[in-house]
Amino acid sequence: MESLQQIGMTFRDICLPIILLIGIGWVMDRKFKLHLDSLIKLNIHLLIPAFVFVRITESSIDPRTGIRIVGFTVCILGITFLLSQAVSILRKESRKGRAALQLSTMFYNAGNFGIPVTALAYPEVGPMIHVYVFMTLNVSTFSLGILLAHSQNDDEKEKRTLLSLLVQSPLYAVCLAWIFKGFEVPVDQWVFFWKPLNYLADSLIGIALITLGVQLSKTRPPKIEGTLAWALGIRLIGGPVIAMILVRAFGYTGDFAAVLILGTAAPTAVITALLAHEFKADSRFASATVFYSTLLSAITVTGILFILKNGWIPWI
Repeated sequence: MESLQQIGMTFRDICLPIILLIGIGWVMDRKFKLHLDSLIKLNIHLLIPAFVFVRITESSIDPRTGIRIVGFTVCILGITFLLSQAVSILRKESRKGRAALQLSTMFYNAGNFGIPVTALAYPEVGPMIHVYVFMTLNVSTFSLGILLAHSQNDDEKEKRTLLSLLVQSPLYAVCLAWIFKGFEVPVDQWVFFWKPLNYLADSLIGIALITLGVQLSKTRPPKIEGTLAWALGIRLIGGPVIAMILVRAFGYTGDFAAVLILGTAAPTAVITALLAHEFKADSRFASATVFYSTLLSAITVTGILFILKNGWIPWI
């Protein structure tokens, strides 16, 4: 009975609100035909930078612990990249398809899914640990992610790729946040500056998910088969399995290890679908992966949480 309660609460408190917001975006676009490009630019160049700046500035985690978390997250990215590369070669994917597969499997939703899930399951350590996971994924998404999204372009567009990296606002937000932290600038006391940033940061989750709903409304998600099935498998099952192996290699135990494993069970990050659209990768595939992985994570996340809570992984 307790297990069923846990599953029901996880779905009700974490998964259902996300699904409802995506549905609202879908309905709004069907009725009002919203402008997708404008919504995507609003997310990438305003809401995400504000969210990143506020969360990093507020973080109080020990830098040494943070470096270890960054190393773990980079390993997750590297291994899932190799898996997706192998699948794309075996399935003879086009450059567009390969880029979309890599984006969809490597970058998971550490923000508006991972943070609340880990905070709900492990309230004492979850948010503290996952802030560094979130930061690492944000920097990687707006550097490596953009390179991958651009990888389907011809060689003569190399300069445009570099320019795209240089104008990404989230990267500047990360750098500025660390400068402010390093010099202990009391930015949170600048009410005229801090309040608007907090308003923007708090609005990201809702607007990003509504934007995804709009994007799904304008595309027709393919059936779960072939490369899409592989993407979902790598993201929802492969990620946690890799994490279970890595926590032993890194020497993590207890709740610390459990939080890192649980975080990798998150679905594909919403921003990957936005980047795929913005940089002309296979946005239909990326959107479908975000949508289906979010729905299926209601099952996979609760299953992994059940395994962790019952101590079925002996080395943690």
